[in-house]
Amino acid sequence: MQRLEASVTIRVPGARVWQIITDTHLWPVWGPSVKAVQCRDRFITAGSTGFVQPFFGPRFFFEVTDFIDEAYWAWRVRGINATGHRVERISHNRCHLVFNMPILMAPYWFVCIIAVRRIRDLAENRTRAADV
Repeated sequence: MQRLEASVTIRVPGARVWQIITDTHLWPVWGPSVKAVQCRDRFITAGSTGFVQPFFGPRFFFEVTDFIDEAYWAWRVRGINATGHRVERISHNRCHLVFNMPILMAPYWFVCIIAVRRIRDLAENRTRAADV
């Protein structure tokens, strides 16, 4: 099945980006469509489940279906395979963040573009602040 990608290069170690994208407390910070998350795991792992509350409409059940530590995770939302989240190491202090989604979710691509850019800004600004 063809998939669309939204991606960005980030000037921080991949481990930092991985921490941001797996921290359910931060999903509402970088996810433009996410109002709240309920999950027993603050940091998702293989098999994590919970509910995601969008800004409009009912909350949706989710489950993490694929998980490779510090590299990739994907989830199913409302029983539908949704976005995959991949962190690719470029160098010690740079990585590439990629969100992918089924072609049928093309309108959601714009939301993912905003999300990866927010993650980049969050990661780079937190890193600079920690260096001061």
